Order: sequence, then C-alpha cells, then structure tokens
Amino acid sequence: MTTVTEPGTVTTRSSRLMWAILGLVLLADALDVIDATVTNIAAPTIARDLGGGESLIKWLGPAYMLAMGVLLVVGGRLGDKFGQRRLFLIGMGGFTLASAIAGFSPDPTLLIAARVAQGAFGALLIPQGMAIMTKAFDRAMLAKAFGLFGPVLALSSVGGPVLAGLLLSADVFGLSWRPIFLVNIILGVVGLVMAVKILPRDDADRSTVVDGWASGLLGLAMLGLLYGLIEGSTNGWSLIPTVSIGVGVLFFAAFAYRQRTAPHPLVKPSLMKNRGFTSGLLVCLVAVAAGNGLLFVLSLFLQEGLHAGPRDASLGLVPLTLGLVAAGFAAMGGLVARLGRRLVFIGLTVDLVGCGWVLVLVAHSGTNVSLWALAPALSVIGVGLGLGFATIPPVALGDASPEEAGSASGSFSSIQQLASAIGSAAVTSIFFQTAASGLGHAMKVSLVVVLAATALSLPIVALMPRKAPSEPEQ
Repeated sequence: MTTVTEPGTVTTRSSRLMWAILGLVLLADALDVIDATVTNIAAPTIARDLGGGESLIKWLGPAYMLAMGVLLVVGGRLGDKFGQRRLFLIGMGGFTLASAIAGFSPDPTLLIAARVAQGAFGALLIPQGMAIMTKAFDRAMLAKAFGLFGPVLALSSVGGPVLAGLLLSADVFGLSWRPIFLVNIILGVVGLVMAVKILPRDDADRSTVVDGWASGLLGLAMLGLLYGLIEGSTNGWSLIPTVSIGVGVLFFAAFAYRQRTAPHPLVKPSLMKNRGFTSGLLVCLVAVAAGNGLLFVLSLFLQEGLHAGPRDASLGLVPLTLGLVAAGFAAMGGLVARLGRRLVFIGLTVDLVGCGWVLVLVAHSGTNVSLWALAPALSVIGVGLGLGFATIPPVALGDASPEEAGSASGSFSSIQQLASAIGSAAVTSIFFQTAASGLGHAMKVSLVVVLAATALSLPIVALMPRKAPSEPEQ
C-alpha cells in the first residue's frame, strides 16, 4: 500500500515498491516482445528437428500473433471486470506453462497449440500492466515509467533474434532450440513470485461488459484466412484452403455486422467514422504486415539462402534492428510532434529505399551476397520501419477524443499483432511458393511484393490527421 506523507510525496518504501511494480510490468512486456520475434531465427532449426516443414515455419510466428491480436482488447476488458491483479497472475502463470509445453513439444501440432496458448495468455497479461500502473503511480512516476518502456521494448526486439541465435549456437545441454522457450519458465516463475508479493489488490467491476461474440467471430475470421493462405501455398489450392478463406471472409463480415449492432462493441462506433483513425488503421495494417513479413523472410534467406548459421543470421539482422531502435527513439523524442503525418511518409519512403537497395544487391549477386554487403541496406530498412512504426499510432489518434483514446489505443495494438500474423504468413508463403526457381529468386519476388504493398499505403497517409495529439498539461 502507498503511504503518503503530503500531497504528491510518497515515502521511500513506497517509492521502492513502485519501482518494483514497474520492473515487473517491464518484464511481462519484454517476454511478449521476445517471444513474438524469437522464432524468426529458430524456425528453420525447429522445422528440421520436428519434421514440420514449410507449414510449421509459416505457423510459428502467426499462431502467437493471431491469438494475441484477437484477444488483446478483450484482455483489457476482462481486467476491468475481474481485477487487474487476478488477470495478471492468470496471464503470467498461463504464459509460463504454455512456454514449458512449447519447449518440451514432441511434434509440430503440440508446438503450434502451445504458441497459440502463449499468445492468448499474453493477451490477458499485457493490458493489465498499464492499468495497474495508472492506478498505483503518481504523475511523476508515470512519466518515468513511460520513458522506460521505449528503450526496454526496443532492446527486447533486438534481444529476441539474438538470444535465439546464441542459444541455438550454444546447444545448451544438447537441447537445440528448446531453451528459447524453456528460459521463460525461470522468468515466469520469478514474475509470478514478484506479482503475488507486490501487486496491489484492486476492486473488480462486474458490470463491465465483454463482447465475447465479437471476439469469437474475429478469431474465426482470422483463423480461416490464415489457415487457407498457409495451407494453399504449402499443399496446393485445393477445395479446403479455398473454402477456408471464403469462410474467413464470411466470419469477418459477421464481425463487422456485430460491431455495428452490439450494445457494447469492442471498438467505439465513433472511431470507425473517424477518417483519420480508420486511414491510420489501414496504413498500420498494410505497413506492419509488409514490414514484419519482410523481417521473417530475411531471416529465412540468410539461413537457407546464404547458409549463415543461426548466430550469424541473428547478428546479420542487428544493423536493421539498431536502425529501427534509433529511429524509433528519434521519432518519439520530438520528431513526431513536429512533423506529424509527414514523418509517417518519410519513414515509409526510407523503408522503400532500403528494400530497393536489398533488391538490387540480391538481383546482382543472388545467394552469393555477403552479410557485410547487406548491412548498410538493412540499417536503412530499420530506420524506415522505426520512423513509420513508431509514428503511425500516435498520428492516427490525432483526431480522437479523450474518451476514445483507450479504445483507439487497444484497437491499434490488436491491429499491429494481427497485421504481423498476416504479413508473416503471406510473405513467407510467397517466398516458399517461388523458391522452386532458387532462393535468390524467391527473395526478389518477396521484396517486390513488400515494395508494392508499402508503396500502396503511401497515398493513404495523406488522409491521416496532420498532427499527433498534444501532450496534456501537467
């Protein structure tokens, strides 16, 4: 419990407690980011070990992101209804158990199911941290907390692939890829013990309404679309994948109808009538899908095409990730406030330049291109993605009212996860579909698709709000 000595001043003991809570929340978010990216490098090794082939490679990332994206908004509502502390404990415990199952999985089916469970419990876990901090922290502590989120999550995005590469190269206890999931058991148990001891108890609001029908329809829609896409590109476009995509479209139409008619929709109807928000949502969907799809096939190309080991492949992607981190910090450090939607345009344009540079290198040298030759182009891609990804959400919220901010922010988080799942599945499918003509050719086709998708999103940027929301007065 926080002890107050005078308005705005907390005791030293309470201050230590607040820092402990912040550390716990950052641990939970770091686990999410690391597990979203850790299979980018590990996928080929896992597929060779379990015999899952291309289908397993295509599902490892999207399975996690799909569950996370569909349930993220619902997770926040459930925290309001049953209490953030309770949902945090359930999410951390479930995530830890799912990680253990993933690490010990004997076959591809159980591993994919465990990845879905990781994403689902992560969706229960992640929204609670922000709500807990908002209730427990004073304004000064909240400012410090928000200032740390960017660096920690950026380092986590770098750490996921690098950690995977190092663990695979070390072959800890002869377990090959399994420690990339098993390490979560240690971190999860530490997080659970901390949560039980330090998280403040809160009151549940049983009057909160959660639209389970909308969540279910959206989940079935995305599952149908992704399953059809992955199955069709892997085993041919027979009746099953075609029907799956059609069913996915029907469920999405039902979800859209539910959104319009439900008394308590997942996304506020006023937001969907906001041109600036919806255009930002569309740019986010296309750009994030293209960007994450590119990141996944790059890791495949480095390992399968250039025959780089997991460690070298993960280190080969460091220039891209460092560019992304540096640009993200620059954007949120003041550029987005000054430039608004122009910064989104600049970021996507820089991304196009970097992708075009890689395309020229691969077209000229094929699978003989070196990691050193790719490094400058990859860093340019990272800068473009960092400027764009960091800027799209705050600019899209520029025309949203304060009452809509929470729903809008949750919607963007979900769209980013779903776009990551769609992009990883789609671009990876294109890569494998064209690999029969050589991996150099497959990489070129994948780059052309990413370039086209990113270029198509540029005109939509002009419909976004000119500026990000102004900071509230202290």
